[in-house]
Amino acid sequence: MDKTVSPKTEEGLDPHDWADLRLTAHKIIDDAISHVRDVRDRPLWQAMPDAVRNSYAAPLPLEPNALEDVYSELKSNLFPYPMGNIHPRFWMWYMGSGSFSGALGEFLAAIDGSNLGGGNFAGSLMDNQVTNWLKEMMGFPETAGGTLVSGGSMANILGLTVARNAMAGINVRAEGVAAIKQPLSYYASDQAHSCHQKAVELLGLGNNALRRVPSDAAQRMNLSELRKQIREDRVAGRRPACVIATAGTVNTGAIDDLKAIREICNEEGLWLHVDGCIGALMSIADENRHLVAGIEDADSLALDPHKWLHVPFEAGCALIKDAALHRDAFAVHPEYLEEKPRGIAAAEYLQDYNLQTSRGFRALKVWLTLKEFGVAKFGRLIDQNIAQARYLTEMVEDDAELELAAPTTINIVCFRYKPDGLTDDALQSLNTEIMIRLQESGTAAVSDTTVKGRHCLRAALCNHRTRKSDLELLLREIKDVGSAIMENG
Repeated sequence: MDKTVSPKTEEGLDPHDWADLRLTAHKIIDDAISHVRDVRDRPLWQAMPDAVRNSYAAPLPLEPNALEDVYSELKSNLFPYPMGNIHPRFWMWYMGSGSFSGALGEFLAAIDGSNLGGGNFAGSLMDNQVTNWLKEMMGFPETAGGTLVSGGSMANILGLTVARNAMAGINVRAEGVAAIKQPLSYYASDQAHSCHQKAVELLGLGNNALRRVPSDAAQRMNLSELRKQIREDRVAGRRPACVIATAGTVNTGAIDDLKAIREICNEEGLWLHVDGCIGALMSIADENRHLVAGIEDADSLALDPHKWLHVPFEAGCALIKDAALHRDAFAVHPEYLEEKPRGIAAAEYLQDYNLQTSRGFRALKVWLTLKEFGVAKFGRLIDQNIAQARYLTEMVEDDAELELAAPTTINIVCFRYKPDGLTDDALQSLNTEIMIRLQESGTAAVSDTTVKGRHCLRAALCNHRTRKSDLELLLREIKDVGSAIMENG
């Protein structure tokens, strides 16, 4: 019996015909340029037909398809139905509007293909360079620790993890949270982002460890209440550990008094973490950097380049003033990750500063964007958005049919359509319907929220494509749609 086995043809993923790939890739790039260039001419959002929605229930592909056919399907079923956040009238959830250069950076990072867990190659140096640039932009020393992460939630989790380990009084990594002798308390305004609840739960401290400090009339942390809660916790046998100050709340953009909170932390021996995912980058804006004065004195800071630097998702950053504490919280070196004197492993592992061993090359899109446009440009765009928010606020205040629901601090405007004679419940239903109809028509996207018990619409102007004429159109449409609902239901 012949026992010889015919060898199988070895396979790979590179194309058989690079010329065909080049033609398809050029078409994709051309279409992408048109997609971004013509964004203002398209609906911001539109509902998907059933046929498109059902296409996403198609079975697993077992055999190959031509790239050109696959792209054709994407062109029909994906690109006409985006979230809409690159559109100039997207002011719904707080996120950047992207840039074509940032998208090229994302593409080039994928082509480079490096895993940014660390090592001795150019991508690691670029990652460190970008992190150092962000430290400089925030007023942190070059000796501080820092790492790029997926976004603000993860950046906050990392900062609060280092705070827990630093304030626990034991070696948490060795002994675990059960060995902490006194329950730890973290303090945040009742306006703080929900990721902080997730953080304390993930850290094993429990939701009760997050003490919600009432906010004042300006939606900022009430400092007398903060002091009171710290005193009460000490009496109750808890250990006050960390204050989470917010530089730009999600609801209204309010900024806690960072300098005063720093003083309280100094007096009480507490860690100061600043959630700057909305407002930290005002530090580079000439006209408004004073609003976040003191942010450079935080022990840890979370910020989001995918917001006011407009790089594509995802890109967050955690900065820790004490780099040794930062590294001590995450570094681990099994035998397969030992540093070597030469070669690819002859460099510090970037994964020593976060939770990811496998890590995307986020730094490239930030590096390319900052190199092309320069920091000053982004500072001007931040000032521009804040000026636009003030313009919108003035228009609301000057219109008898509209009502401002909260003070405008930076670039978030909370207001509502308020015709005479309606109860609060009726106003909530009316404004909610206006919001949804504007989205469904593809005209504009705002969100809604509740501020101090009052329901309102919320426009977050983190968009470099927005113009004042877009804001004028928004208010006209709100009033026209609202009037039509009142007349016709």
